[in-house]
Amino acid sequence: MGNDTGFLEFKKESPPLRPVEERVLDYQEYDTFFSDKDLQQQAARCMDCGVPFCHMGCPLGNMIPDWNDLVYRGHWKEALASLHSTNNFPEFTGRICPAPCEDSCVLTEHYTLDSEEKLRKVNAVTIEEIEKHISERGWTEGWIKAQPPSELTDKRVAIIGSGPAGLAAAQQLRRSGHTVTVFEKDDRIGGLLVYGIPDFKLEKRVVSRRVEQLRQEGVDFRTGVNVGIDLSVKELQKSFDAVLL
Repeated sequence: MGNDTGFLEFKKESPPLRPVEERVLDYQEYDTFFSDKDLQQQAARCMDCGVPFCHMGCPLGNMIPDWNDLVYRGHWKEALASLHSTNNFPEFTGRICPAPCEDSCVLTEHYTLDSEEKLRKVNAVTIEEIEKHISERGWTEGWIKAQPPSELTDKRVAIIGSGPAGLAAAQQLRRSGHTVTVFEKDDRIGGLLVYGIPDFKLEKRVVSRRVEQLRQEGVDFRTGVNVGIDLSVKELQKSFDAVLL
């Protein structure tokens, strides 16, 4: 790690919230962003633990110490590549994940004596915020682009449901060269991301730009199709080599 004593030099900080008088006028996200300098200081708090419990606490297995160090060093594009190696949509998880990685952070477990403070993760590295900032930097800089496959296979895959799991599967399968069709019973793509999470946590524009990326990569989306009612499973099995629920 670039700064072995960062956790002693810098306190945990959170980005400022939008003023209340501004927030009451809309339903948009209420938190803002760190400056690059402030974010690098927060990344410097990562301790280079011998056993990175944050990595094991993350359901995706994100390589958290790696991209914390890259952010600290100012290597933003490399940090994004590291983040994308395990997470298709870090701008989603950076906003709505309950952050079990921060629960597992050594700074939470061993440098916080008060049990209530542990629950509030008062000392943990601000992993979720760093994740969100890396992704947003990628979009701002134009580093996140469609990656259509260079070669196509003769395999066709149907995916039922366009929530985060369906979208991630669609992206991985399409980039592997397969023909991918996503069936969604509602009128918009996104599932829980669109219909279950309010804008103040996850604005719909954040979902829409990823969906557009998948379209540019060649994923076919079909809305208003309730599989099992409008389209039978047998019909899908006749037309596709595999069906993912």
